[in-house]
Amino acid sequence: IPSELKYTKDHEWVKIDGDVATVGITDFAQGELGDIVYVEVETLDETLDKDEVFGTVEAVKTVSDLFLPLTGEIIEFNESLEDEPEKVNTDPYGDGWMIKIKISDASQAEELMSDADYKDLIGG
Repeated sequence: IPSELKYTKDHEWVKIDGDVATVGITDFAQGELGDIVYVEVETLDETLDKDEVFGTVEAVKTVSDLFLPLTGEIIEFNESLEDEPEKVNTDPYGDGWMIKIKISDASQAEELMSDADYKDLIGG
């Protein structure tokens, strides 16, 4: 669990760089889902509120909603996941990132979990 990232109770990680946040799902989440076969994000260029669904991740046995960790505009989708969704399994904190958000309200970042809090959540 990388210490420089922030986390959500929905098992997403957030990397904040200025007013842009990169979002993906955690190693714990991809392990629970199993082999990921499809990542769908149809909200590119939309502005959504924190906790709204921005897409779905489909594994062999289940489909799971993806929740926006911060209010903002979705400015980029990791298009490499269209051909290689398994990157979410093999490199969830790197090449398996999902979206980038232009953050509307930076103060919301204070509500995100630290790596220690996230470890407690998943029983680490």
